[in-house]
Amino acid sequence: MARPVANTRQDASRDTEVSRSNRLPLALRMATSVTISLLISAALVFAVEIVARGSFESTLTFLREPLRPGWTTIVFFALLLTCLDALLGRAHLALLITGPLVLAVAFISKQKAYYLGDPLYPTDFLYGAQIVELLPLLVRERPWTAGAIVVGGLVATALLVATWFYWRRRRPSMSRRERCLRLAFAVPVLAFFVSLMDYSSFSWARDRLQIVPMMWDQKENYAFNGFMFAFALNLPMANVAAPAGYSADAIQAVRTPTGIATVPAEKPDIIIVMSESFWDPTRLPNVKITPDPIENVRKIRSGHMFSPEFGGMTANVEFEALTGFSNAFLPYGSIPYQQYVRDKIPSLATFLNDEGYQTRAIHPFTRWFWNRGAVYDAFGFDRFMSEEDMPTLAKRGPLASDAALTEEIIREADSTKDPFFFFAVSLQSHGPYEPYRYTNTTHKVETTASSWTRESILTYAEGASDADKGLQRLIDWAKKRKRPTVIAFFGDHLPPLGPVYVDTGFMKEPVAARKGPLGEMSRQHETPLVIWSNRKGAVKNVGSISPAFIPLHVLRAAGMTHPFYTGFLGEVRERYRVVDRNMLVKPSNETTENWVKKGDSLDPVIRDFRYLQYDLMFGARHGIPGFFPEIGRGRRTS
Repeated sequence: MARPVANTRQDASRDTEVSRSNRLPLALRMATSVTISLLISAALVFAVEIVARGSFESTLTFLREPLRPGWTTIVFFALLLTCLDALLGRAHLALLITGPLVLAVAFISKQKAYYLGDPLYPTDFLYGAQIVELLPLLVRERPWTAGAIVVGGLVATALLVATWFYWRRRRPSMSRRERCLRLAFAVPVLAFFVSLMDYSSFSWARDRLQIVPMMWDQKENYAFNGFMFAFALNLPMANVAAPAGYSADAIQAVRTPTGIATVPAEKPDIIIVMSESFWDPTRLPNVKITPDPIENVRKIRSGHMFSPEFGGMTANVEFEALTGFSNAFLPYGSIPYQQYVRDKIPSLATFLNDEGYQTRAIHPFTRWFWNRGAVYDAFGFDRFMSEEDMPTLAKRGPLASDAALTEEIIREADSTKDPFFFFAVSLQSHGPYEPYRYTNTTHKVETTASSWTRESILTYAEGASDADKGLQRLIDWAKKRKRPTVIAFFGDHLPPLGPVYVDTGFMKEPVAARKGPLGEMSRQHETPLVIWSNRKGAVKNVGSISPAFIPLHVLRAAGMTHPFYTGFLGEVRERYRVVDRNMLVKPSNETTENWVKKGDSLDPVIRDFRYLQYDLMFGARHGIPGFFPEIGRGRRTS
């Protein structure tokens, strides 16, 4: 059959264009292509920074200032596009892959910064499955936005596919020689750029290119170095370098005030409940909530927990509360549960298991979430009760209710003959807090803010009240027990209320600041803390403490001693109540900001704390005999 005349003419026109292009000198063709790649890269970098920063002025500053790596970023993208074009065989075809990909990642970074206060890190992709699992909650809050994103994504994908095939038909293919020359030029230079991303060592070339790692302040790191290089600088965070001065002798020199572990003759049962996003909503200005949603906690509050996180990253708070270690000594943006827990790591469960306790973790969600199944095993828990292997719990709203979780804790406790340690993580009050999540609400919210804000506060207040009642139910049960029982209860971080904070005037931004005056940091990071026993009542005057000090106060309430948890941590607590990445806070409220830059002038007790944590998590474990002898003895078998 004869081909249509129109198609024949199109093919002839394309063949003529290819022939003319191939008659140009190779050097001229490559020079033209590189120039176009530079222009494309400049436009792409501008677009990426606009999306990631959300600020036209900040983007211009990044590209115009000679002491920032704006033009270095453009050259890097040009080299990357040149390399990918050579692999794909068509000039500028790589833009159709690279452009949408980096723009999408920049958009995700902006959204993360909006909701959680931090930009996107490479390690965030390790818990992508968690985000997918939480999508139903996000869709419930903003169904129209979710629908628009899906439709927009499908349309964009269709356009990209159509453009891809169109470009391949219209553009001439590169000769083998041209492709090899491109690769020979681009690959070594790209490899050179990759070698510069190890922030732990000084690089003269990196310094000349104006790439300045600022790992202690990631917001400034992303603002100064741009999204691409800041993101790349965080890739090596899986490798934690030994702190300067770490050695076997340095560990042996660390003094422990308590030489051995001791427990009372009548071993107390211990229950720790980490309540999802539990906080005092009456702290919101210009808001009145009746009745008091946390009236029970308010009566017996021991102090506050100064959370290292805001609105999310529960696993990092949990890490500190169970191990007594600190996120302050780990790379910014890291998630120990995902990256660093690969072998036995000492925890409260390890110690108590060695003392004859039944140790159980309880959480009414999937066991793979935050890698909890593997982590709890490494921490020495006998058993992890997740939604896969516990009775189906009644829901309040879309998630397992705090009331049902409390009854499950009581049921497990009543059926356990041996002394036990339970660590429970609730789920009901997980955000977002869409209006009308709950039916039959029992609170009233009065505010001059918008109706959406009022209803969101009501949703949150109902959940907080349920958690408060759950604690009171647990205490009422423990009061009737003959066996001594210690209960600790705290929120992991402030709830991700987002616009509610701005609308009520609680904060200027939807997320908390990472750095600032102590008063501001306390307001944005403190959650209520209760430590109570059925023999002595509530522990008072604990103050506002980092979660790493929770093991210290729980074991003290239980009448126990331990070389690390009450010995070493007790010594640290005498000098500091908060050990945070951005500040150290003494009991007198005196602060030390940017302490990571102190070097040799760093307080020896913080230096030793860092040594011990590195030794146990990444080092040679010289500290096990003196601080964690239970690790050497292995796990008790039931």
